[in-house]
Amino acid sequence: MAKILVVDDEVGIRELLSEILRDDAHDVVLAANAAEARAARQAGKPDLVLLDIWMPDTDGVTLLKEWAANGQLSMPVVMMSGHGTIDTAVEAIRFGAVDFLEKPIALQKLLSAVKRALQRQPTRSRAHMTLANFTRSPALRDLRKRLEQIAQKSRVVLLRVGAGSLAELCARTQQTPGGAWLDLGSVGQPLELQALESARGGLLFVENIALLTRAQQKNLAFALERLERYELRLIVASDRSPDALLAEGWDPLLIRRLFEISLVPPSMAELREEVPDMAQQILSHFVEAGDVPPRVLSTGALNALRNCSWPGGFFELKSTIRSLALSTLEEEISQEEAVRSVSQATTTALSLPLDMPLREARETFERLYFEYHLQLEDGNITRLADKAGLERTHLYRKLKQLGVPLSRRSGD
Repeated sequence: MAKILVVDDEVGIRELLSEILRDDAHDVVLAANAAEARAARQAGKPDLVLLDIWMPDTDGVTLLKEWAANGQLSMPVVMMSGHGTIDTAVEAIRFGAVDFLEKPIALQKLLSAVKRALQRQPTRSRAHMTLANFTRSPALRDLRKRLEQIAQKSRVVLLRVGAGSLAELCARTQQTPGGAWLDLGSVGQPLELQALESARGGLLFVENIALLTRAQQKNLAFALERLERYELRLIVASDRSPDALLAEGWDPLLIRRLFEISLVPPSMAELREEVPDMAQQILSHFVEAGDVPPRVLSTGALNALRNCSWPGGFFELKSTIRSLALSTLEEEISQEEAVRSVSQATTTALSLPLDMPLREARETFERLYFEYHLQLEDGNITRLADKAGLERTHLYRKLKQLGVPLSRRSGD
């Protein structure tokens, strides 16, 4: 006998499904909306959920995404809809549903879908990479210690980062084993107390607060005021300065609260000599998780990865390693394959014609110099100013004079 949670806003359908499933010797729990479904899932840990897509408060696909995001999708979910489309079914499957039933649901189809879903192996909790995976990196060991030290005194930490940063790696490091994970950047609906209750003791994360909508900013403020009550931690990242966010209309009190305690993780440019070991650890993680076939990186491939500037940061490095492991035909990933894979991101060679006037040659070199280092620093003007030995105002003036484009994220 299995415990089955049936979620549907139509009382007639709930009662019909309940009767059929109880006749088949199952224990059935009913929920009329997403709020009741969250409470039932939290209280009863069902073996299977039958989830309607169209509901008045929160639609079923959004609830499915929420469960997947905060680590609560530990049971199979079968979606139901009277207005089903192929696109909706595909989206639901992509976010973790195991099957899709179109209403009206025939008795045999229902029982067959339930049987198939219950026969599936329990969802294995996926192990995410953390800073603990990189024990040979002094910089990442130091970063981990700093995060742990901050966590002893504060539930909130803001990471001042550039594009493709180590933000999620830092956040996963602070997530307790088996604890809930809720990405506030993926929540479009108004955040409810039940969602925070479901994530109790877990971690809230925002990869880049500069990308949040007004509604998501309100969700962030709502969660921030209730961290203590629900024993939550909050780790957010920003590639924008407080002044830049205030200029875009952010609530000054929210900005002040978020930026009270901040930390600057090292950039991939600063970790360049450690990229080979990081790449090996990432590959080992993928192999052990069964995401890629057994592969090893050759010495030449490791050197090619070290020489790449990685403008997309840690995410780009992970994606490249996974792509290489999946696409290579041999067990050993060669230097040629690595070079071909990172050709768009490899170090730019500076080549200057020598037959131009000195002033033009100097300007050409300065333009190439600043474009190159701006890419290495993920558009971070503060770090670029430090590296170039220039005051920020002078650097801005110089970049404008040389016609070097600044991205929207350029700033602190």
